[in-house]
Amino acid sequence: QVHLVESGVGLVQAGGSLRLSCAASGSIFSINAMGWYRQAPGKQRELVAVIISGGSTNYADSVKGRFTISRDNAKNTVYLQMNSLKPEDTAVHYCNYRHPAIAILDYWGKGTPVTVSS
Repeated sequence: QVHLVESGVGLVQAGGSLRLSCAASGSIFSINAMGWYRQAPGKQRELVAVIISGGSTNYADSVKGRFTISRDNAKNTVYLQMNSLKPEDTAVHYCNYRHPAIAILDYWGKGTPVTVSS
């Protein structure tokens, strides 16, 4: 079992910045993908950004150029730096930790709300 602890609950104005972090503990595996997903009210959960243990990244088109995902492998922690925030970024953000090739190894955090006021 992998336990994920998210931090960075935020209420910011449009144009502001916020950093989320997520620390993984428990049965960590060396090859993994850590990422952030978000779910706005009435919408499906969607990918925000993901980073593989080797360092490659992938971003949703809507956040490219504004958000940066990074990780500290020594701390098993992933970060999401969010700049130039927009009201449409308002959502509950969920941390995800998974094995890229073993579907059953897929873990989620409880979610942290991000609210961007206009």
